[in-house]
Amino acid sequence: MFLLEEIYSTKSHCFFSLLLTTLPIFIVFILFMKNFTTLTLFHFNSNRFWAFKQMGIAPFTFHKIEGLVFSKLMGTGAGAGFSLFPDFSTYAFLGVWESEANAQAFFEYSNFIKEYKKRTNKTRTLSLRPLHSSGKWSGENPFGPNVAKEDMPHGKIAIITRATLRWNRLLSFWAAVPKASKAIEAASGVHFYKGIGEWPFIQQATISIWENLDAVHTFAYKGKAHSEIVKNTRKKKWYKEDLFSRFELLNDVTYE
Repeated sequence: MFLLEEIYSTKSHCFFSLLLTTLPIFIVFILFMKNFTTLTLFHFNSNRFWAFKQMGIAPFTFHKIEGLVFSKLMGTGAGAGFSLFPDFSTYAFLGVWESEANAQAFFEYSNFIKEYKKRTNKTRTLSLRPLHSSGKWSGENPFGPNVAKEDMPHGKIAIITRATLRWNRLLSFWAAVPKASKAIEAASGVHFYKGIGEWPFIQQATISIWENLDAVHTFAYKGKAHSEIVKNTRKKKWYKEDLFSRFELLNDVTYE
C-alpha cells in the first residue's frame, strides 16, 4: 500500500516537474509564434475597379489561409505621403504569420496572390521581423513580444503606425496632416513612406522605411515638427485606438 502511494507520489511529482519545466517553453513558443510579418503593395495601371471591389470581398476569405493569424487589406493615400485623397491605383495587404514558411506558401500558391498577380503591373513585398510594438489594432497587439535592446539590428528599419480617429477630432487631425507630411519628406534617412488605411478619414495607418534606428530616433526625438505632432496627439486626444510598431526589414522584393 505504502509502495503504491510512493509510486503514485513519485509519478505525480515527475508530472508536475515536467509541467513546470515545459510550461515556460510553451509560453515562449506561443509568444514568439506570431513573429513574421509581411506588407505587400499592389499597384494597378488597369483593373482598378476590380481592386477596389476586393476591399469588400477578399477579407472574408482570409480565415482559410493557413498560418495567417492577423491580416488587413487596406487602401492608400494619394502621392508618396499622407493625403485625404485616396490612391485607387495602390492597395496594401498586411499579414502576420505563424512562420515564414506559411508566408512563403501563401505568396507562392494562394489563389489570392495568383488573382492579384494576374491584374497588377507591380507588386512590392516587405518581409519584416517585429522589434517593438505598443498599442492595439482592432483590440489586440498582433506583432508579438518586444525584442531586447541588445538584439536590435543595425540595418534598415520599417515603421508601421495606425490609429482609429475620434469622430469629433477629425478636422483637428487632418488639419495637422500636411505638416506631418512635410516633416517626414524632409527627414534624413527615410527611404520610403506611404499613407495606408482600412477606412478613409477615420482609420489611418502609415508605412515608412528608414536607413537605420539612428535615423528613426533622430526624426522621432530630435525633430521639432514631429515632437509637436506627438504633443498634439496627447493634448488633443485624436485617437480612439492607436499602435506604433518597429520592424527589421529582412527583405524588400518588387515584381513587375
